[in-house]
Order: sequence, then structure tokens, then C-alpha cells
Amino acid sequence: MRLIQKNPDLSAYLAADEAIDHHHPLVRKAAERLAAQASDSYSYAQVAYEFVRDAIPHSADSGDLRVTWRASDVLEQGTGICHAKSHALAALLRAEDIPAALCYQRLRRDAGSGHVLHGLVAVRFHGAWHRQDCRGNKPGVDAQFSLDGERLAFVADAESNEVDYPVLFDVPDPAVLRALRDAPDRPYLWEHLPDAL
Repeated sequence: MRLIQKNPDLSAYLAADEAIDHHHPLVRKAAERLAAQASDSYSYAQVAYEFVRDAIPHSADSGDLRVTWRASDVLEQGTGICHAKSHALAALLRAEDIPAALCYQRLRRDAGSGHVLHGLVAVRFHGAWHRQDCRGNKPGVDAQFSLDGERLAFVADAESNEVDYPVLFDVPDPAVLRALRDAPDRPYLWEHLPDAL
């Protein structure tokens, strides 16, 4: 699949906004701590990815009812769904001047009824974008950081009306962001997340 930058200005994929708040002291501190473990930008991107994937549980997997949406909130509270965790990873990457985009898949809900948008991050290295899924692993899910072929949590199944959207966003999808901000808890969020772009 050919990935498409929605914003042709690459610097937009380094910018901070209200969700990807990489100038926040918590994000800066986390980025500095992770950078100390890395020898170059590539190894930093992998360390940051593994930190968000493994050290911040997906709230549905852990049973946490809290909803986070800002990168700094995800780091402070240590929880989030795929979209929030993607905001955190994008912020950590951008904090170290690594272009990061938000991207989405349309997947069947776990219960099998209906669809929901799933959030991913794309990182830019060597003149190309590479999608990464930091949702967190569990039995049946083995996402890995990779610049050599995708190792995502889920493969979209076209026969089930699942979709890999090729568009790379510099800011979160407005409907996703609104659902996250307005949700008092995760069960409410589950019922109000968009099911398509």
C-alpha cells in the first residue's frame, strides 16, 4: 500500500498540538530518558515504540476505565486506548525530531458486531513512511517495530469490510479526538468512537 501524506509540508509531522503535546515537561523528560538508551534516531524510535507498547497498558486489556487523549496524560496516567497511545508515541518521536504521522485502520469490533477505527503511527526514515502499531501485545497480537515490512497488531480483512487507510495525518482525526475528549469513561468511549474516516 502506498502511504499518502495529507499535509505535503513534512514539518507539520514534527509540530506539537493539543493532543501531541511534545513540549510538555512530562513528554520531554520521557524523551530524554529514552534517548539516553539509544545510539541513534533509529534505535531511539524503536526504544520509544517499545516503551509505549509495553510500559503503557491498553486500557481495554488492563480493565482501566480511564480515558486519556493527550500524550502527556497518557504518560502521566500510564494508560490509553490505541489512539491515545499513538498520540504518546507520535509526541515522543517528534520530541526527538523524528517525523511521525497518525494513521488508521477500520476493523471489526472485538464482539464481532460493527466496526471501529484503530489508531496507528507512521514514522519516517530513509525517505519513506513505515506504519507501527503500539497498542500493546496480548495473546494473538504480536506487533513489532519494523522498517522492513509491517508487523502490525491486526491485518485488515477486506472481506469483512475492514480497511487500511493510506492517508497519513499530521493531527488526530477530529471525530476520534472529539470522542476521546468527550468520554467520561472507556465503556462510553467504546460506543462513541467513529467506525470509518
